[in-house]
Amino acid sequence: MFISTLDLFKIGIGPSSSHTMGPMVAASEFIQHIKKYGLTHSLPSQLFIRCTLKGSLSATGKGHATDRAIALGLHHYSPADVARQDLDTLVHHIWKKTSIQLDATRQAFFSASTDIIFDTGEPLKEHPNGMIFELLDEQNTLVLSATYFSIGGGFICTPEEISQVAAPLKIKSDDTVPYGFDSAQSMLEMSAASGLSIAEMKTYNEIEKISADHLKSGIKTIWESMQHCIERGIDTEGILPGGLKIPRRAKQLHQRLQHRAGRADVNDWLCAYAMAVNEENAAGHRVVTAPTNGAAGVIPAVLYYFVKHEGGSEQQIREFLLTASAIGGLIKHLSSISGAEVGCQGEVGSASSMAAAGLCAVRGGTPQQIEHAAEIALEHHLGMTCDPVQGLVQVPCIERNGFGAIKAYTAASLAMYEAGEHFMSLDRCIAAMKQTGEEMSVKFKETSLGGLAVTITEC
Repeated sequence: MFISTLDLFKIGIGPSSSHTMGPMVAASEFIQHIKKYGLTHSLPSQLFIRCTLKGSLSATGKGHATDRAIALGLHHYSPADVARQDLDTLVHHIWKKTSIQLDATRQAFFSASTDIIFDTGEPLKEHPNGMIFELLDEQNTLVLSATYFSIGGGFICTPEEISQVAAPLKIKSDDTVPYGFDSAQSMLEMSAASGLSIAEMKTYNEIEKISADHLKSGIKTIWESMQHCIERGIDTEGILPGGLKIPRRAKQLHQRLQHRAGRADVNDWLCAYAMAVNEENAAGHRVVTAPTNGAAGVIPAVLYYFVKHEGGSEQQIREFLLTASAIGGLIKHLSSISGAEVGCQGEVGSASSMAAAGLCAVRGGTPQQIEHAAEIALEHHLGMTCDPVQGLVQVPCIERNGFGAIKAYTAASLAMYEAGEHFMSLDRCIAAMKQTGEEMSVKFKETSLGGLAVTITEC
């Protein structure tokens, strides 16, 4: 099994990898689908585009800016394109448009305010995050249709592909890389047989696909983006968009910690850094999926603390992220990172597990201790629901990332005090997470129909 580190960690925009980035990618792909279709088929003179959102995308799409993402994608923008732009101005401009330019001579009518439909009926059977794109003629007759599913981490697939996807990524088979472990147990066995660390095995796998320089520069860009997100977050004040009127808190918290540095502990700093990232995410700004946007603060917070407070080196940054991606790949392969599929245990829980493994690795942990750290962190997120208030990635998501970082740090520390022998394996813990997600009520899987989301009474 192989999932690239550079696929797992991607630069994009908030507030959600599955509700924002995935739909933007799907919309852009549909435009390309129309263009290819037009090369071999005669198209009507007047064309109209419509998008219907299903399941969780319909339930919490407004709060997650799914309609904005769809409109941006249809107008040829990608998450990477808009990560450095003034998004509000761009969206305001797009919302005034009534058509999309397909090529030099052809366009299709589309109005973002009327042609994106939030269908609150039954979700599509294959996945809770479904989108149906339609190309229609002037008589409202269907010309072309495509269905996509946003399956976590900004990745999409079609109905034909979804039965072949074992997790939220299209995973390459074991024989394409030298160390294609598909479970934590096989990862430990390969490490013992080869004498290589988890990060070293991951590196050998990566350079089968890309050059060592590409890998190194890609990881450097990921880390720089994570740093930028934290540092922008701890330097920005104001009210987060969406209507809850939630104030940003990371800057004030960080300033207070600086003034009482001698009394501040690791938990305080981790919360400040993680909250900074997720406030940026909630604002729709540039973040790195780690492994999702909703959980984007955990890994950067733990790594930033290690670098800034414990003197972590450039080589250790690479080791941290490579190790974390190895664990993230296993969780994706064996379960899911989608909140709409398994709840927040699959988002913050996965991120915490990945961060614990990375921190344990850079502190000199053995592969057994790293696997133990990952298991501890994941185990103590089992059953965590995804119940965002008003569908916004703010309450409880922002603080939850801070606690995910704290659990990761604690898990790594605890694992380092032991030899790596433990009762519950990471593989079994991931299996438990998957089963828990399958049995969890849909109310608690990113629909805002239960939990905290329904305890708020509007005045």
